[in-house]
Amino acid sequence: MIKILIAEDQRLLRGALASLLDLEDDIEVVGQASDGAEALELICKLQPDICLMDIEMPQLSGLDVAERIQAKALPSRVIILTTFARPGYFERAIKANIHGYLLKDEPSDRIAEAIRRVMAGHREVSPELIFGSLHNENPLTAREIDILKLAAQGGSAADIAKSMHLSYGTVRNYISEIINKLEAKNRMEAVRIAEEKGWI
Repeated sequence: MIKILIAEDQRLLRGALASLLDLEDDIEVVGQASDGAEALELICKLQPDICLMDIEMPQLSGLDVAERIQAKALPSRVIILTTFARPGYFERAIKANIHGYLLKDEPSDRIAEAIRRVMAGHREVSPELIFGSLHNENPLTAREIDILKLAAQGGSAADIAKSMHLSYGTVRNYISEIINKLEAKNRMEAVRIAEEKGWI
């Protein structure tokens, strides 16, 4: 039997997923968690074969839990479930040695098959999530990244101009270009977008 732990903060979805997977002859749901901290506690205690986790949960996200499983060298393999391709998440998931990265709206038999394939040593990723991550290449130049990093530290255009030995007008032009490239409303939103994507 493949022992599964499900971590999902939406009770209805968690219960439905558990019921559907329990119908499979070779899968047993041994634990359920409503947040990341509870999930980590149960993983340490129950040592499930597979942890099926929502990416966004209270206390600790699915990726936080995956990183801690990796740091503690626990044997459980992680399959992350997500509703959409969030920038930067895919790259972080790969670094955290995640074995599966699937959309929540996958049919339950597809999720069950992914569980079996992960147990057999494969990685399972929804194609939409891979393609979503390919569109997230950093459009910023090295100079623009440097300027945005200084902006992230709270530097004004004048401060940035002084520290980079550029004119005030040049820095303003760079900031305007950064905002356009990232389709942000202002420079603070540009900083947030770049940080989320892991570009600065």
